[in-house]
Amino acid sequence: MRYLVNISYDGTLFYGSQKQKDKRTVLGEVEKVLSKINNKSINVVGCSRTDKGVHASSYYFHFDCDKDITINSLNKLLPEDITVNSIKVVDDNFHSRYNVLFKEYKYVINVGDKDIFRRNYLYNYSKDIDINLVNEALKHFVGEKDFRSFTSDNEKENTIRNIVDARVEKEGNIVTIYIKGNGFLRYMVRNIIGFILDINEGKYSVNQIEDIINKKDRTSIGVMAPSSGLYLNRVFYE
Repeated sequence: MRYLVNISYDGTLFYGSQKQKDKRTVLGEVEKVLSKINNKSINVVGCSRTDKGVHASSYYFHFDCDKDITINSLNKLLPEDITVNSIKVVDDNFHSRYNVLFKEYKYVINVGDKDIFRRNYLYNYSKDIDINLVNEALKHFVGEKDFRSFTSDNEKENTIRNIVDARVEKEGNIVTIYIKGNGFLRYMVRNIIGFILDINEGKYSVNQIEDIINKKDRTSIGVMAPSSGLYLNRVFYE
């Protein structure tokens, strides 16, 4: 049987989602638990990769096994920073990564006083943000574009991605930016957020965005935003 599992995780103490030798990762911990339940090695395939310190409100993975697996059996053995939200049997041809239509990330920013108790779950920017300016800037990222200027992955030959929605919301001192697309390059969202915050500070203008996209040169922008404020928020399947 092929199972599709939805989890949430706190990425603070993980070296990302993907398995790494001698590193604590989300899927590494999941595989340990599933292998223990099944008394044999289980291979887990994730819907996406998230970096060290990045969180997920909704993350999917699939695996194959013949045993009945329940939410409770997994949650009982998983560490406290991972929780299972749902689990179901899917078609054997279903693939948690290749069947994804869109993914939505959110980035959480604190514009108020520094909050040390939430420092791992948001970016303590502690400066005013011009919401209208950010909205205007985000519009330039929507559509099918080459995002080579916003990735540090020089090995990727195809850096064209389609962003279908980008918006910003503010509630009290918390500003949340949402970006939804058919795929994302390494550090792409954090680079976009960092660049938009530089626009907010007047280091760049909205009028420069298209030129920088067309340059296809990562050195044309500044530093990326920290990982603490980033969440894989939703994953959309057919």
